Amino acid sequence: MFGKKSGTQATSKSAAKRGSLSILGAEVTLTGNLAAADLHLDGQLDGDLACGALVLGDSGRVTGAVAAESARIAGAIDGAVSVGALTVERTARISGDIAYQTITIEPGAQVDGQLRRIAADTDAGPLTVEVKSDAPRLLVEQSAAA
Repeated sequence: MFGKKSGTQATSKSAAKRGSLSILGAEVTLTGNLAAADLHLDGQLDGDLACGALVLGDSGRVTGAVAAESARIAGAIDGAVSVGALTVERTARISGDIAYQTITIEPGAQVDGQLRRIAADTDAGPLTVEVKSDAPRLLVEQSAAA
């Protein structure tokens, strides 16, 4: 019941390198821009999002631009998406242009916008994400528990 799976262990090691994982449940609604190391979002965000790794759950919704190093989208995004490695699950709905380095789109997913591949430059390192806006930025961060 509580056994570790090999995929789970690799994910937690990767998250530990970048920083903490923030989880926002389905009951959470945020207005404003959000920056986080790694984020699992099941709630709603009205604003731009920048993070390292993003998991947007089935009930998750973002109205604004999304920038991430990697993303697994099962919910809805209404805005531009810029992601290094992108997986669009069958329940996902994206309305906006998508820039990606690698992409996987499952059958049944809805994408309404232009797709543009970003060339992976080996000298440039990983994709860098940044939220640019005059509006205040909401920073979500959790300290590592010792």
